[in-house]
Amino acid sequence: MAQAHEAGGHAQAFRSHNRTDNWWIGPLLTFLGLSAFGVYATWAAFQGAHYFHGSYLSPFYSPVIFVEETAAGSPPLHHAWLGAWPGWWPGFLPHSPAFFILVFPGFFRFTCYYYRKAYYRSVPPHTPPGCAVTSMPQKKYMGESRLLLFQNLHRYALYFALIFIVILSYDAFKSFFRDGQLGVGVGSIVLLINATLLAGYTLGCHSFRHLIGGRLNCFSCSSGHELRHKLWSKATILNRKHMLWAWVSLFWVGFADLYIRMVSMGILKDFNTWTN
Repeated sequence: MAQAHEAGGHAQAFRSHNRTDNWWIGPLLTFLGLSAFGVYATWAAFQGAHYFHGSYLSPFYSPVIFVEETAAGSPPLHHAWLGAWPGWWPGFLPHSPAFFILVFPGFFRFTCYYYRKAYYRSVPPHTPPGCAVTSMPQKKYMGESRLLLFQNLHRYALYFALIFIVILSYDAFKSFFRDGQLGVGVGSIVLLINATLLAGYTLGCHSFRHLIGGRLNCFSCSSGHELRHKLWSKATILNRKHMLWAWVSLFWVGFADLYIRMVSMGILKDFNTWTN
């Protein structure tokens, strides 16, 4: 293929490049993985049913804001923060608490430093895939300064993500109790792993590292700064595997919802120490 070059040796013709590896495999898998999760999460949110069983609550629906008591597989009314479903809810939408929940972790994921690299540097044709494969010609790349300026809201989405880690950890703790009895079931382990993976992903976030260890010129100037440095170092350990935490936690949270849904529908049997 004929290639036009400028100073620096970069190929300038549309879709031309100097790479010899199968660079498109990574972007393709990223696109398929995110699309699969997006389709399932959207479908699950529209169900509005079978998200609760015994002491198990799907992470897609936690915390429960409103409850439609007539929906199959929904928790008792006292589980809802604001009680019964309100009359002002649009009639064309199902009574699903997930609509109030998924927007927050969804935005946190969408603006995540790893995911933004994974999708907009590789998939859309108007951005440079890894700055090595030429896409649509442009005089100056302005992705994060204009078109994708909203990505800077990631640091604020982090605060909501931290709150959800506490909520989901509490849900995992409650899943070991049923009717006042301490026990353990497969669902309890699934929810515990879910909270752990989401915590590893969130606490390894670049914004979290900056929150606890940024804006300091000297880590050893005071005992408080030394503590922040230790916390920053721990977050850095998680950050080194941020991509792994991101993908494993993404699909596990989907699996947690699917497992509870299947148990609630009677398709799967949950093995536990309580009587079903």
